[in-house]
Amino acid sequence: MKKKIIYIVIGLALVAIVVIRLKTNKETTQNRVYQYDKETPISVQVDSLKLENVNAENSYTGSFEPNKETKISAEIQGKIGSLLVDLGSSVNVGQALIQLDNSLLKLQLQSVEVQIEGLEADVKRYTVLANAEAIQGVQLEKSHLALKSANVQKTTLLEQINKTTIKSPFNGIVTAKMTEEGAFAAPGMPLLQITDISKLKFTINLPEQKMNQFEVGQTNQLTVDAFPEIILKGEVSMIGSKANMGNSFPVQFLVGNTPDLKIKSGMSGSVLVANKNEQKQIIIPSSSIVGTNLKPQVYKVKQGKATLSDIAISKRIGNKL
Repeated sequence: MKKKIIYIVIGLALVAIVVIRLKTNKETTQNRVYQYDKETPISVQVDSLKLENVNAENSYTGSFEPNKETKISAEIQGKIGSLLVDLGSSVNVGQALIQLDNSLLKLQLQSVEVQIEGLEADVKRYTVLANAEAIQGVQLEKSHLALKSANVQKTTLLEQINKTTIKSPFNGIVTAKMTEEGAFAAPGMPLLQITDISKLKFTINLPEQKMNQFEVGQTNQLTVDAFPEIILKGEVSMIGSKANMGNSFPVQFLVGNTPDLKIKSGMSGSVLVANKNEQKQIIIPSSSIVGTNLKPQVYKVKQGKATLSDIAISKRIGNKL
């Protein structure tokens, strides 16, 4: 019986110790947790709003195109004897690009030259005889006509031989090669493509309401997406007179490339246009916005209290709006 009473007392003592420990832990935890008091004021950072001048820039995207680009073809038919440039080669105006086989034309030229030499001798001989009235003048006249005809043939052959050397029409870069040595060239068949990117065309497409921002001869700043550090100047060279498929109008700028020709055909960029109508608007930091993009809100202080208010955002400018 005594042992049973002792066990009960020990059990009650252990329960009492656990209860005391739990109560002590609860008090310690409550002391560590911050108890927010809605009636206690807190300090916040506020900003006084005022109207500020906004002279923003509009930006329109577009793409760069070469100022000159052409496909080179032969004016006469013939076998390609040698291809003097390769893809990516820089070429100058008048530089030989392709040499066609002209051996047969040169043989024909030699034959005509021999014929001219004989006709010139005949003219001299007939002139002496005609002056001595030893022959009729008609023979001398026929020799003169034959000599003129032979000279025309010679000029024609020289022109044909000259056209067997295909030359570059302007400075540029070989951007396509559609033939190889030994192939046959015919008039109208493209052989090479030459592209001049020392000057570029930059084209944007605008709705009709925006066209009044540009006029021919106007100069604007252009940026290149691939090289944001490069600022170019473009002059408006053309404003479209007919809408395209998207019901917008093309506006084209003429732009000088960098000395090392960094800007390539097909790159994208933007043209900046200053907003001539200076406006006053309220500007706030983007970090002050709460809520969502569909329903932006800010806290406004009224009579010492911060209340949530709906706002409308007209434009974002960097980290402000």
